[in-house]
Amino acid sequence: MSYKELKSGTDVRGVASDKGGKPVNLTDEAVYDITSAFATWLSDKYGKKTNELTLAVGHDSRISADRISAKVIEALSNLGVHIKSCGLASTPAMFMTTVDLGTDGAVQITASHHPFDRNGLKFFTKEGGIDGKDLSAIIEIADKGGFASLDGATVEDVDYMSQYAAGLRKKICDGIGKNEGEKPLSGYHIVVDAGNGVGGFYAYDVLEPLGADISGSRYLDPDGMFPNHIPNPEDKTAMQSITEAVKESGADLGVIFDTDVDRAGCVDSTGEEINRNRLIALASIIASNGRKGATIVTDSVTSDGLKEFIEKDLECHHYRYRRGYKNVIDKAIELCAQGIDCPLAIETSGHAALKENFFLDDGAYLITKIVIELGRGRDLNKTLENLKCPVEERECRFSITEPDFKTYGLKVIDELEAFVSSKPETYTVADDNREGLRVSTKYGWFLLRLSVHDPVMPLNFESDEIGGINKMVALIKPFFASFGGLDISALK
Repeated sequence: MSYKELKSGTDVRGVASDKGGKPVNLTDEAVYDITSAFATWLSDKYGKKTNELTLAVGHDSRISADRISAKVIEALSNLGVHIKSCGLASTPAMFMTTVDLGTDGAVQITASHHPFDRNGLKFFTKEGGIDGKDLSAIIEIADKGGFASLDGATVEDVDYMSQYAAGLRKKICDGIGKNEGEKPLSGYHIVVDAGNGVGGFYAYDVLEPLGADISGSRYLDPDGMFPNHIPNPEDKTAMQSITEAVKESGADLGVIFDTDVDRAGCVDSTGEEINRNRLIALASIIASNGRKGATIVTDSVTSDGLKEFIEKDLECHHYRYRRGYKNVIDKAIELCAQGIDCPLAIETSGHAALKENFFLDDGAYLITKIVIELGRGRDLNKTLENLKCPVEERECRFSITEPDFKTYGLKVIDELEAFVSSKPETYTVADDNREGLRVSTKYGWFLLRLSVHDPVMPLNFESDEIGGINKMVALIKPFFASFGGLDISALK
C-alpha cells in the first residue's frame, strides 16, 4: 500500500485514533516511514548526513499526539538526527525554531481544525513549509523504505513556546512604544477562545503579562477531544462562542484561534466579527501601512466590497488568486521576487502571511499586529466602517460522477463561460479570473471552480440584497441541469 492516500495538499493527514469509529490509517508504521523519508529528503536537500541534521518536533493538543510524537522521535533518532523536542506547540512556532534555534527543519504533529480522531504531519525547512511536490517526493521515499540507521542522535527537551511568546510580547511593546514593565496593555480587556487547542498560551503568556485583563476567556486549557466546539474561526459555533465571550465580559477585543494557531479571527467591542473579508481588510490596512500601490494577494472568493475597499480606500492593488493558503503565499512570494511591493497574502479561512514575518501564516502574529493597533488607540470598528459586506453568501458543492473528473469539470467551466458570454445583458465575466469562472449579475456574483484533488465543483455566491442568491440560482440552475455527470442536488 502506498502512503499517497495520506497526502492532503502539503500535509500528511489521516485517522489517528479509533475513538471516532473509523479505522486508523495514520499508523505507527506510516508515521515512522514518512518521518524517516522527510529526514532523508532534507539531508539530500542540504547536502548533510542525517546525523548532521537538527530538527524540532512539536504537536498540538490532539489525543493521538503523544503516540505520534514518540514515533517521530524514534524515526529521527534511528537516523542519528539531533532533536529538539518542543512538546505542545503552535505550528508557526515550529517554523520559527529554524530562525531562533537554528534548526534545519521541523515536524509539527497536527491536523489543523479537523475532528479529534484525525492527526497529521506538517514539515518545515528553513525556507518555510514544504509544497505539494516536495511532499510527493517524500512519500515516494517513504514507500521505498529501507532506511539505514546512524549513530549520534540526541534528544533535548526545549521550552520553545516560552521564547516564542516572549518574542510576541516584545513585538507588542515595540509597536506601542512601552517596555514590558510598563504593562502596555493595562486598561485593555481582551478575551481569547482557544477551543482547547494550543492557543491558550496567547492569553496566559502574551496578553496577561503585558497587563491585559483576560477574564472571560474560554477553553484555554488543551483538550484533544475538543469538547466545547471545533477550534476553527470559520465555524459558526466557534465564532458564536467568542462573540458571546466579548458581550458577556464587555471586552475591547475577542480573539479566536484554530487548533494549531496558524489561523485566527477576532471580534470587536460591539460583538461584530472581524473575520473573512473584514479580517482581510484590517490585515490589509496594517500590512500596507499607508503605502499606496501595495499589492494584497487573496484567494478567489473574496467579496466585491473588499476589492473596492482595497483599491479605493487603501489605494492598493487587489490580486485574487487560487484557493489554498499555500497558493496565495507562493503567489505573493513570486510577486515580491518580481519587484512588486506585496506585504500580505491572506485567505478567507484566516490564513494570513505577512512579508515582514517570513510569509509565515501565523494567527498569533496577525493578532499581535491587531493588538498593537488597539494599544495605539485605533477603533477597529470605525476603521472598517467603509467596507461593504455582503448581505447573503452561500457555497454549494457539486459532485462529479464522471471518472475523469478534471476533464469533465473543465468542460463545465468552459461551457459556462460560453453561456454567460452569450448573454451580456445578464452576466459580466470578471476581468481577473485566475481560478474557475467568476460572474457578476445585477443580484450579486457567483464563482464556479474545480477542486484540485477531489471530484467536486464548489459554487460560491454573494449578494448585496436579501433573496439575491435565490434569484441567481433561478437564473443558472437550468444550465447546470443539462450536465448528467454533475450532481447539483445542493443547488436549492
